[in-house]
Amino acid sequence: MEILVSVTVGVLFAIGTYMILSRNLVRIILGTSLMTHGAHLLLMTMGGLKRGAAPLLSEGAEAFVDPLPQALILTSIVINFGITAFFLVLAYRTYQEIGTDDMERLRGKDDHE
Repeated sequence: MEILVSVTVGVLFAIGTYMILSRNLVRIILGTSLMTHGAHLLLMTMGGLKRGAAPLLSEGAEAFVDPLPQALILTSIVINFGITAFFLVLAYRTYQEIGTDDMERLRGKDDHE
């Protein structure tokens, strides 16, 4: 199970990196969001996966799975939502003011160069 999730994390990071390298501002924002979701899956995998049962490692008093990765992921999800919403509002306002979401034109470079 960990191998499948690790491959999924790699795919999310690869797609996120590809989207960040594009010229469209909305694709850059979605790429950062995909990379953050990949980091969430990575943290969850590092914390240990248990399939089809309660989060207990074995019978005993101290056999629970560590709750710290779940707490980190929940905190990261909230921060990611806030940052993504802020970036989308910033991109919308930039599009209203400048009229484009092309990063080359936002940097001030012309197509003639």
